[in-house]
Amino acid sequence: MVLGLGLMVAGRLIQRWQAAKATPGSPPLTRFTIDLSRGRDQKLLAVFLLASLFFLLVTAIGSYETYHVTKSTQFCGQACHTVMEPHYVAYQNSPHAQVECTVCHVAPGAEGFVKAKFNGVHQVYATLLDKLERPIAAHDKINIDQKRCEQCHWPKKFVGNLDHTYSHFLDNETNSPYSVRLLLNVGGGDPTHGPVGGIHWHMNIANKVEYIATDPLRQQIPWVRLTDEKGVVIEYRVPDFKDDPSKHTIRTTDCMDCHNRPAHSFRAPNDAVDMVMSLGAISTNLPKARRTAVLALTQPYATKEEAFEKIGAALRAKYPNHPDAEAAIGAVKSIYAKNFFRAMKTEWKLYPNNIGHKDWAGCFRCHDNEHVTADGAKRINHNNCNSCHVILAEGSGPALQPLNPQGLKFKHPEEVGKTSLAIAAITGRWNRSPVHSCGLSQNR
Repeated sequence: MVLGLGLMVAGRLIQRWQAAKATPGSPPLTRFTIDLSRGRDQKLLAVFLLASLFFLLVTAIGSYETYHVTKSTQFCGQACHTVMEPHYVAYQNSPHAQVECTVCHVAPGAEGFVKAKFNGVHQVYATLLDKLERPIAAHDKINIDQKRCEQCHWPKKFVGNLDHTYSHFLDNETNSPYSVRLLLNVGGGDPTHGPVGGIHWHMNIANKVEYIATDPLRQQIPWVRLTDEKGVVIEYRVPDFKDDPSKHTIRTTDCMDCHNRPAHSFRAPNDAVDMVMSLGAISTNLPKARRTAVLALTQPYATKEEAFEKIGAALRAKYPNHPDAEAAIGAVKSIYAKNFFRAMKTEWKLYPNNIGHKDWAGCFRCHDNEHVTADGAKRINHNNCNSCHVILAEGSGPALQPLNPQGLKFKHPEEVGKTSLAIAAITGRWNRSPVHSCGLSQNR
């Protein structure tokens, strides 16, 4: 339709040019005229109008369908398969796996959609000329505004306490189970729906928490400012930060400062192995299965095919003729395929997850005892762990039965693993030197 209209304009301009170039006595120019008194012209006009209506109908349907195709999850994740494979796979294993990509990554309305598509032109260019970032970096161009989260998640909701049990296995011969049962004090941030406190205190409508991050992933936070409900302003900074805050971008905390990987989270090898072992995909009958699986996952492989081949070879050599070996090999390969992507140089440790503080600094970006006021009278500390969570029980078997509402002191599974190794050596259950247990911190 646009081409046809353009040709009409071009024809009119050419006709005017020809008329201007005509000399006296030259043959008259042939002009296009429509005479509705002629039956032929009436028929042509009727055909033209009917064809135009049909064309407009097809264009409307096509535009509508094109819109839905280009906003679909399949288009976002599979049109550029190699490029988006890591994040598409992670998305499929996330709590938001049924939410379309554009719900979060494209602002509502036609303006947001058009802007996103124009922004995607440089991505097409980079893909065609192979000028992509590897890995794809998280930066401000793909920030998700909190208002988009609030289309589904109501910030005034009082969550209260959540009971979670985290299952782990020790790096001893028998893969001893070790669980930690936590009462997470999520709390709430709106005083009209429940007491303000817990983790969601940071979202308290009456409080305003601002910060400065000195790196793109916002892992280094040297300056924090709190404005409470009475308007009192308290400023904290680490000793090394001497800059004027006005020279930096000052951000206000929102959902994404903690929930920064809500739909594209890659699992650390330890966590992934713990999960599949708790589901029985890797049998605890395989001696030191946890440690063996983690070591197999974290070797430097050039390609996925090489990884699969060497993972299979390593586990078969470790457990020759063991009836549970093949199932374990399949489970470890599955973990690798979901968390390591060599073509895009992507793996779990390149994308910090700020929920908690086990694998990444997370909460300790601010709650590190290093952020103090100018007079040294106040600091953001992490001494009162029970403000955010209470350890109700930890261990295995009977140790998980009694619950302590006052909270237990955390026993690091790494130290528990060392103790179990020492006991095994003393009792003669196996004759090997104690080795360093993988624990929860070895992911780093």
